[in-house]
Amino acid sequence: MPDSSGLRMTQQRRVILEELAAVTSHPTADELYQSVRRRLPRISLGTVYRNLEIMAQKGEIQRIGAAGTQRRFDATTAVHYHIRCTTCGRVADLSLKPIIRLEQEAANISGFAISGHWVEFQGVCPECQDPAQA
Repeated sequence: MPDSSGLRMTQQRRVILEELAAVTSHPTADELYQSVRRRLPRISLGTVYRNLEIMAQKGEIQRIGAAGTQRRFDATTAVHYHIRCTTCGRVADLSLKPIIRLEQEAANISGFAISGHWVEFQGVCPECQDPAQA
């Protein structure tokens, strides 16, 4: 049966979505594969990668990845910001209301019809900070 994007909701895709929605850790495809394999032992890593990319392209999930970093995935598609630890690579949601006026200013400066924006902050998480410097 097709979902709203026209894709058939296979058991594999449903389990991938359920496992992704069950965590807030913004897992990599490899991490998600390990989780999904507990429920679908015969699923391949390629199937997980392929489904994640398709769902991200369709806007069903969010792909998170800055240049030079491993891609992570998020089941929350509403506009929200992320913060990434430059030491351990952990990605977390940032409780900061999206700044919509950035889109208006970008449109005014560029002439583009802005459809959205993506912001990722970087820093060192509390667990990785050197206690001597805190």
